Amino acid sequence: MNIIQPSESTIVFWMDIKDVPKLEYALKHGNYNTRKLAAEALAHAGQCSSVPVLLKAMNDKVQNVSIAALNTLEALGCNDDLVVTITRKRFNWVKEVRDRAAKQEANKDKKHNIYRWERASKKSFEIVKERLKRPIR
Repeated sequence: MNIIQPSESTIVFWMDIKDVPKLEYALKHGNYNTRKLAAEALAHAGQCSSVPVLLKAMNDKVQNVSIAALNTLEALGCNDDLVVTITRKRFNWVKEVRDRAAKQEANKDKKHNIYRWERASKKSFEIVKERLKRPIR
């Protein structure tokens, strides 16, 4: 079976007419860009019936799709305690990932001074070098 990837304009059209089954299908079977757009479109459709599909998309391998699904779950605002708890925990995970990336970006050009060379092995190496310079008797 050949799966046809819907374009962005098609997904926007489905969002406008609130065709939730087609958007859910695109979220399940599309490429990463289609899945991200479908998750964002489900937020505008605003039906809590798509929560199970969004929970599955929340564990997507592509981080942008996962974040879009989380944003959609938060935007839907379904009063299910499990969904609220899972969303809160995943948002903490996303915040940690973003903070780690920002810290790496900030430290990318920073030069680190390492002062570990004053160990005994370094001193003993210098002693051996000095002894090698002496003439043999």
